[in-house]
Amino acid sequence: MEKIIAKGAEALIIRKNSSILKDRIKKSYRLQILDNKLRRQRTKKEARLLQKSSSLIPVPKLLKPLKEDSFSLELEFIKGKKLSDFLDALSNSTEICTSIGKNIAKLHDIGIIHGDLTTSNMILSKDKVYFIDFGLGFESHETEHKAVDLHVLKEALDARHFENAKKFWLSILEGYKSSKFSLSVLKRLEKVSSRGRYKVQY
Repeated sequence: MEKIIAKGAEALIIRKNSSILKDRIKKSYRLQILDNKLRRQRTKKEARLLQKSSSLIPVPKLLKPLKEDSFSLELEFIKGKKLSDFLDALSNSTEICTSIGKNIAKLHDIGIIHGDLTTSNMILSKDKVYFIDFGLGFESHETEHKAVDLHVLKEALDARHFENAKKFWLSILEGYKSSKFSLSVLKRLEKVSSRGRYKVQY
């Protein structure tokens, strides 16, 4: 039995028993040949990021090899709670945030930029935080890109967890200091934050 559980600008998220199908939506305003090319490229890129990340942090597993002409990913269904809905009420919220910071550091150290770090893209399952939705992610070792990735998360905390945003953010930064590049990234983050909302260009 299939059930649509979310619909974003780029993809439908469909529940299939014990798996999730992420199906990239066809864009009618684009030429079909271009649309197919972009959807294939983005699907391949997301699969690559998930596979590379899976050896370091909790992420959904790819359940089937990606076909050459595929526009969809079949992923492990993570049974848990969306962190955005529960983080403020958790007794160990600061510890959770420290672990988030450490996991971001692990991604950045191998050149993975998530692209949409928010607590809505994290699932809490048995005290593990799974990062989901790498659809806007890419690979880069640029300090600027890492700083922007963190800045997006800081803005998300301010918007969704405003009462506890400061302590959550400080805990995330504490965890992020495990990155061997943390000094340069956090220094750049100060400049990025001073510019306000910033969209990474790549």
